[in-house]
Amino acid sequence: MRYLILPFIILIISFSPKIVAAEEMIKVKLVQHIGDTKKINLHIKGDYSTLDPTLKLKEGINYQLSLKKGEFILTGNGEKYSLHEPFILIPKRYNHTQYISINNRQYLGAVEFRKEKNQFIRPVNQLPMEDYLKGVVPFEVYPSWGIETLKAQALAARTYAFANLNKEIDDTIKYQVYGGFTWNEKTTVAVEETSGEVITSQNRLIDAFYSASNGGMTENNTHVWGGNAKSYLPIKRDPYDPTHPWEFTIHQTQIKLDENDWDQPDWWDKLSEIDSSIINNMKTWLKKNGYPGDIKIVEIPYFKLSEELLESKRAVKGSIKIEFLHRLLDGTIVYDHVTLNDVPLNNIRPLIGGNHFKSYYIESLIKDEEDHYTMKGKGFGHGVGMSQWGAYYMGKTGKNYKEIIQFYYPGTKIKKIN
Repeated sequence: MRYLILPFIILIISFSPKIVAAEEMIKVKLVQHIGDTKKINLHIKGDYSTLDPTLKLKEGINYQLSLKKGEFILTGNGEKYSLHEPFILIPKRYNHTQYISINNRQYLGAVEFRKEKNQFIRPVNQLPMEDYLKGVVPFEVYPSWGIETLKAQALAARTYAFANLNKEIDDTIKYQVYGGFTWNEKTTVAVEETSGEVITSQNRLIDAFYSASNGGMTENNTHVWGGNAKSYLPIKRDPYDPTHPWEFTIHQTQIKLDENDWDQPDWWDKLSEIDSSIINNMKTWLKKNGYPGDIKIVEIPYFKLSEELLESKRAVKGSIKIEFLHRLLDGTIVYDHVTLNDVPLNNIRPLIGGNHFKSYYIESLIKDEEDHYTMKGKGFGHGVGMSQWGAYYMGKTGKNYKEIIQFYYPGTKIKKIN
């Protein structure tokens, strides 16, 4: 085993002078396809170096990086290395023939491997902005869409990335979905043909928010995140958005305790809820909010919306009560409940899950005679800024990307980034 003592440094990558002069660099934490893990597989294509000149990874060798007792262990090619942070792989020369494969997904540029919470390995990818965008656009919209829609998405993604350049973003929907060096020819053309173009208002980068579908009505940023209302993010009807109606149903009673055979030694394991997908979201929420151990959801005595609506016709507040059996770590089982009364809906939506409770543009929430709650709504996402599906249909009607941008971000200008 070789022991490498690497000093703590700030990651600075020196690519070829031509690229550095032309493009800004961006850092992206890799979360989407990595998750929280103590072990990852990696190999390199091309010539990469590390901060320690005695450590040389070889092309074509499958390596495994693991975290054991707070220490990085790298194995491969019959050797084993103990590493101290930071462990960084840097291409000798940046180009598209060299990449790092992490769990079978390829990434251009450099990758720093960090310890996160001293429990997990967190890779952080650093690469030029335009190549980052080529890994974003095909994961944010369908690459088969029209080129003008793809260009509009490229501008929104580039503007958003530049506006968040001083933050350490990740590759999830929390920021923008990024798939690494998994490019599509058509979306790559869209990025290249709009290279360096961003959306501005009063000579400043805008907050280029976008979502899948606004349900036919855009939303203002203030209603979603607070702060001052942006003039280029108005509330208005969107005739291009296909509305995307949705609904979900959840049973009031999930477990009929009066039918349970309490004399069976394995009675706990035999208890199962009816709506497993939504119920799993509830359990995850409960565990994050102070209820560790095993949980069985028994009843949802009430679930309702307040009558208050925003100008955009979106619901604001609601109430829900959840009753559940909670098996503590010592084996004790208690009957417990959580009640959220007249709270903002963004406190309730995580209990249901965003893939079910898709937006706050809600048409109805009713309880039927069989004690089922059914919610119906329109749209998918926050509804602020550009509707991706609306942009798709604008492109189909012959609108170019500048017209799409002007519709969803009125009063803005497209400029080349300086």
